[in-house]
Amino acid sequence: MCTFHRIEMAGLNRNHNKRTAQTNDSESAVDPPVLRISQLDALELDSALEQLLWTQFTQCFQNCRPGLLTPVEPELKALLYLLLWRFTLYSSNATIGQSLLSLRYQSTSSSSPHYRSLSPRQKLDLAILTAGPRWLQERCYRLLPYLSLSPRGAVSELDGGLLQQSLRKALTLVSGLAKFATFVNFLVFLRNGRHPALPERIAGAQAVFSKPNVVRDVTYQYMNRELLWHGFAEFLIFLLPLVNLRKLKAAVLLHVLGRKDSEEESKREGKDMWKNCGLCGEWPTMPHTVGCQHVFCYYCIKSHSIADAYLTCPKCGAEAGTPNVVKMDMRVVGR
Repeated sequence: MCTFHRIEMAGLNRNHNKRTAQTNDSESAVDPPVLRISQLDALELDSALEQLLWTQFTQCFQNCRPGLLTPVEPELKALLYLLLWRFTLYSSNATIGQSLLSLRYQSTSSSSPHYRSLSPRQKLDLAILTAGPRWLQERCYRLLPYLSLSPRGAVSELDGGLLQQSLRKALTLVSGLAKFATFVNFLVFLRNGRHPALPERIAGAQAVFSKPNVVRDVTYQYMNRELLWHGFAEFLIFLLPLVNLRKLKAAVLLHVLGRKDSEEESKREGKDMWKNCGLCGEWPTMPHTVGCQHVFCYYCIKSHSIADAYLTCPKCGAEAGTPNVVKMDMRVVGR
């Protein structure tokens, strides 16, 4: 009887362990939903990477003839995107931005609770639906003259103009519908948190976590630091245009060096003072003075006096008055 009881208890324990394992598997199979901000950040990272790659590619031709890549720019951008697609999404079911945020694509065509990778057809659909509209938008207007040709040759100018006008209207209508569909898709994404891009919804690709129990954790210390620095930067952007840096610099130099030193320096310079503009340091063009011994270009002192109604001399700190023309006596010395 004791032996039978032990066997029964062992069977109950095994059944309980199996049920517990099945419950844990079912709970682990249901991944937490990906935050909307994480999906948008992944798209922004992908866009920044494409722009960086294009910038590095164009720098290889900076010593060549200007405008060399302009005729084939849409095709080159499409090829670079396909190159990225081949070594990221096609091989690992995730873009660069998704990999940095521990995300990846899964297929929504199956109802299985476990992870389902994208099929090659879905990956190809994502590439075509993403790169195709970009290329068509940049290239469509250059293709219109070629589309106005009939199979037997060139059509008349009137028919060609009407055909091009009709094609332009059709392309404008298609572009407007595509933008409206993108807008509606984004509203739906804000509602349910899935498929931030329209190609993802059409291809049946959904972003999920690539690692279990991944949570986007932002500490309050980091948030406070970011808010503090952003507020300080905005305060400086507002304050700096109100500060007269030239007047402040002149006042500091005047208090540090002293008025006597500046006066002695001006006496040492003597007659050579008129050879340099007190603002730009070059030979003064149409020399003017503002009440002190220093000389300025007319355009330099005029522009500064218009910008600052309380302008002071940057050399000696004297208050600037009305600009007056410098009168000099020129003597021709014979040999």
